[in-house]
Order: sequence, then structure tokens, then C-alpha cells
Amino acid sequence: MWAASCLASCCAACACDACRTVVSSISRKSARIAYCGLFALSLIVSWILREVAAPLMEKLPWINHFHETPNREWFETDAVLRVSLGNFLFFTILSFLMIGVKNQKDPRDGLHHGGWMMKVICWFLLVIFMFFIPNEIVSFYETISKFGSGLFLLVQVVLLLDFVHGWNDKWVGYDEQFWYVALLVVSLVCYVVTLAFSGLLFHWFSPSGQDCGLNTIFIVMTLIFVFLFAVVALHPAVNGSILPASVISLYCMYLCFGGLSSEPRDYQCNGFHKHSKAVSTGSLTLGLITTVLSVVYSAVRAGSSKTLLSSPESPRAGGKPLLPLDSKIEEQEEKEKSKPVTYSYAFFHIIFSLASMYSAMLLTGWSTTVGESGKLVDVGWSSVWVKIGTGWATAALYLWSLIAPIMFPDREF
Repeated sequence: MWAASCLASCCAACACDACRTVVSSISRKSARIAYCGLFALSLIVSWILREVAAPLMEKLPWINHFHETPNREWFETDAVLRVSLGNFLFFTILSFLMIGVKNQKDPRDGLHHGGWMMKVICWFLLVIFMFFIPNEIVSFYETISKFGSGLFLLVQVVLLLDFVHGWNDKWVGYDEQFWYVALLVVSLVCYVVTLAFSGLLFHWFSPSGQDCGLNTIFIVMTLIFVFLFAVVALHPAVNGSILPASVISLYCMYLCFGGLSSEPRDYQCNGFHKHSKAVSTGSLTLGLITTVLSVVYSAVRAGSSKTLLSSPESPRAGGKPLLPLDSKIEEQEEKEKSKPVTYSYAFFHIIFSLASMYSAMLLTGWSTTVGESGKLVDVGWSSVWVKIGTGWATAALYLWSLIAPIMFPDREF
């Protein structure tokens, strides 16, 4: 017994030392990746609790206070939402604290890049505290998470546009025939996949013999957007490129598929209702991978982008001081501290807040909430309209990015 106690103490001490070493090794350059790691940890915790926390939550009277105990799925959903809420509050609080940070001389710059032991402890305590709040707060968070998820999808669009335009400019910049041919081939592949995907959507979600006019409208509208993207991008006055148009077309068709597949299981026009388990697993895996990649890309891109997450009010470096410093060392230190921040810390954390909402919707299937009786209520149509609306907003944003320079030639886009 004594030996086991000593072994446990040694293991705990080693674990603490390891955590302290990892936390202390996080530098200014690796802080963004550390935030991604913390977000990934929240996804892992959510997934684990979704599988194992239900029996314990059934015994908590402030959670299971219904006349009739809900089924296991309700507690799985509730566990994911509570972890997501703690994660959301953590990053939202950091976002508010970082409002107005303009240069590295601000003390909050050190909070953003350092203090990791304190931040990890605060994150852990917030997640634990979420399991002691009333169900009504969790239900309200679930409602607003659907709209926050839509905003995160729009952020994905901005990131996608930024990536695709950079990709296109890089290949065109080589000014060689091989890269022009590669650009054309990739664009054609995207269009072929988009059109083939649309055919599958008609087969799955607008079957013959069924009145599926709404689904048909969704698919046809997306095809109209695909046609408009190509026409506007190739217009001589726009001076656009076919590669961004083809990639955005494929993404809009994917959003249309996401919306249609979120329709209620008992809806006669949902061709996946007979295979809901397999489809939900595939959609969950793809959605989580997309979410993690989007968050990682935004974190890495934030360190180099001059337009996406840059702080427009940040002072520019290079100005001469009004009074000369006594020594070159002091001058160098002052210059380092006065460097403007390279991106908006507040917006950076907002991305993680929205991603927390989106990941919760993915892990809970978008379609379950708590009614007054404690039973599951299908609200799949909210998810459908969020995704379809995001697809239409994507189309509008991309078309605006093409025609805005023509309408306002004096402004920089």
C-alpha cells in the first residue's frame, strides 16, 4: 500500500513537471499553435464525455430534474454542450480582454502569449463549472450556437477566399505554361465534381414520385450561383480567374448537401433517413476535420495576413522618437516594445469561440434540444436554414468580391 502510494505521488509529480515544462516552452511564435492544441483538447474531452458521462449525469439532481428521465442521447448532448459552453466562455473572455491591443508594449500582449499555466487552469475550472449550471442556460446556449455556427461558416468562406486567391496568384505568378495548364485542370476537376455532386443531390433529396419542391429550389439555386460565378469571373471587365470560381462553386454545393442532409429523419424527401447512422458518422468526421483545419489555418494565417486579421488601428513601426534615448540598447528595447501587433488578438479569439459553437453542433447532430418534458424535440429545420443561408451568403460575398472593384474603383479591396 505504501509502495503504491509512493508510486502514485511520483507519477503525479512527474506529470506536473511535464505540464510545467510544456507550458514554459510555449514561445511567442508557438502561442497560436498552443491555442489550437487547447481547442483540440476540448474536442477530445467533448467526444469522451459524450460516450461515458451519461450514467453519472443521470444521478445529478440539478441536471436530471425531470418527472421522467430522458434517454441516454439527451445526456450525451448535454455533456457536449456544457464543455462547449465552457470553451466558448474562455475564448470570449480572452477576446474582450484583448480589445484595443495595438502594440507589444501593452501588458495584455504578454497575457495573450504567456501565462499558460494560469490559462489552462482557468479553462479547466470553467469547463467543470458548466456542469453545475441550470439546464435552461445550456438550452439557450444551444439555440444561439446554431447562429454562431453560421457565422463560423462565413469565417470559413473568408479564409477559403483568401487561400484560393493566394493559390491562384502564386500559380499565375510563375508565368509558365505548365502552371496555366495545372490551373485549368484543377478548375475543370472542381466543376466536374460540382456537377456530378448536384446530380447526386437530385437523386438523394428530390426522388421521383415525391413532392420535394423545396429541395429542388435549393439545388437549382446553387446551380444558378455556379453559373453566375463562371460568367462574372470570366467577364473581361472583372479580370477574374476560373480557379477561385470553381472552388467556391464546389464549396457552395457542399453547403447545399450539408443543409439537405440535416433535414429531419422522417422527412420523405431526405434520402438518407434509412441510413442516418452511417451518414451522421461520416458527416461528423468530415465536419470535425474541416473545423480543426479551419481553426489551425486561421491561427497560422493570423501571423502573416495583412488583411484578414490585421488590426487596422495599430500604429506602424518605423517612426522616429520625439526624444533621443540615452543608449542604443534602450533604444532597441523601446523599439521592440513599440512594434505594432501583426493581427487582431480579439478577432483571433472570436474565431475559437465560434468554432466551439460549430463543433458542439457537429457532435450533437444539430437536431436535438430539450423540451419542457425533458424529451428530445427534432429541430432539424433550423440546421437546414443555417447551412443553406450560409451557402447563399457565400455566393453573395464571392460575387461582391468580383464586382466591388468595378463599382468602387477608387477603393482598395
